[in-house]
Amino acid sequence: MSEIQLPITGGCLCGAIRYKISKPPLGSRTCWCRLCQYLASGSATVNLIVAADAVTITGPLKTFDRVADSGNHMTRGFCLECGTHVTSASAETGHLRVIRTGTLDDPNLMGPQATIWADMAPHWAPLNPDLPKHAKQPPPVA
Repeated sequence: MSEIQLPITGGCLCGAIRYKISKPPLGSRTCWCRLCQYLASGSATVNLIVAADAVTITGPLKTFDRVADSGNHMTRGFCLECGTHVTSASAETGHLRVIRTGTLDDPNLMGPQATIWADMAPHWAPLNPDLPKHAKQPPPVA
């Protein structure tokens, strides 16, 4: 991976939410848990994992709380205007923040490094054979 230029920036579809990330990402994963399939309209989500203290968000996020299949207490952040899913965070790993890769100004910044919740993927899911696969939730990246 080439050196990442900081800050990393992005936002929602309508521009009401913008963010800056001041530290390099800790990793990136594709997630096939059932909730992510709902969020991605039947596909997986692609998630950049960053230090929570490195993220500055401007604009009002609507949040949705739910206990995930992993047992983690998740808070997901959406734009009130356009509905774009921008962030996720777990109470159990409060030092981390997940940013949806599709919201990055440069979506080529970092591709997925692993697939998680692969056992929940539909039989037709296009799982990348070059990525490590985890049946369920692996330990946090940091």
